[in-house]
Amino acid sequence: MLAPTSPAACADAEPTQFFSDDMVVVERAKAICATCPVREQCLAGALERAEPHGVWGGELFDAGRVIARKRPRGRPRKHPRPQDVERAA
Repeated sequence: MLAPTSPAACADAEPTQFFSDDMVVVERAKAICATCPVREQCLAGALERAEPHGVWGGELFDAGRVIARKRPRGRPRKHPRPQDVERAA
């Protein structure tokens, strides 16, 4: 998150939404990033620093890597969802 005088779209946003475990909130954070004029610089900096988690430049980071979505807490699914099977193929 950048300083309030920054041209970044997240400058006036609530910082906690960029570090949430709730995927609905994470998608809102990504939507804020989608309109940001410094999105590429933010993403490049996060990749360079290997940010441990959060939404940076419109991408979700976990353990320093960009991921599509977080796995919810709890036991993994016994049967993958159809879209997960299609992606694996």
